[in-house]
Amino acid sequence: MKRVAITQSNYIPWRGYFDLIASVDEFILYDDMQYTRRDWRNRNKIKTGQGTCWLTIPVEVKGKYFQKIKDTKVSDSHWYKSHWQTLSQNYKKARHYAGIAAWLEPLYLAENQDMLSNINYTFIVAICRYLGINTTISLSSQYQLIDGKTERLVDICRQAGAGLYVSGPAAKDYLDVALFEQEGIDVGWADYDGYPAYPQQWGGFEPFVSILDLLFNCGPESLLYMKKPTDSLIKYEGKA
Repeated sequence: MKRVAITQSNYIPWRGYFDLIASVDEFILYDDMQYTRRDWRNRNKIKTGQGTCWLTIPVEVKGKYFQKIKDTKVSDSHWYKSHWQTLSQNYKKARHYAGIAAWLEPLYLAENQDMLSNINYTFIVAICRYLGINTTISLSSQYQLIDGKTERLVDICRQAGAGLYVSGPAAKDYLDVALFEQEGIDVGWADYDGYPAYPQQWGGFEPFVSILDLLFNCGPESLLYMKKPTDSLIKYEGKA
């Protein structure tokens, strides 16, 4: 049974996002969705000695109220160096800084992309590669899209040959599960409870920060603080 998840791309997301990727056979970045301001699309948090800090990719938004994620363009190309400088300053004493910086720094210093969706894709794929996550990552724009909030998701799953659609728990408020059932597609929900704390710098534990915090601090041991096996992440519709 092929497992599929469909969600919007985020910038250097938290560990739960990557567990969702690891739990499915194909992870589809929903880049045809409308870009939302002050959201996770172009920013995320890291931990610093002064508390959490936002890293935000500056994007063009003036007059572009309905632009899609795939059409959202960077407004200042200098963000790459600024973000890497902030990461380097705050994690240079972390246990696994050197190992992570070896492949992460070149991504920041390349400065070769100006579309938000492509940037997010690049970082997501690189992090998956480091973690040994071999899930196929594709884009919703590669599929034929129909109207309807749930209908579109169902049809993408049908085109992808999915037998199980795995969704984030927030979608329970609007997802019409019956439409999936009509197509013979089961629905499962990601369960993000019960994540263990891991060694962090600077005092109290901050769970909802970019996965880069976990990688810099734990390196190859990062997987010990993520959900394994796959089924430990998923709660199935209609099942305990």
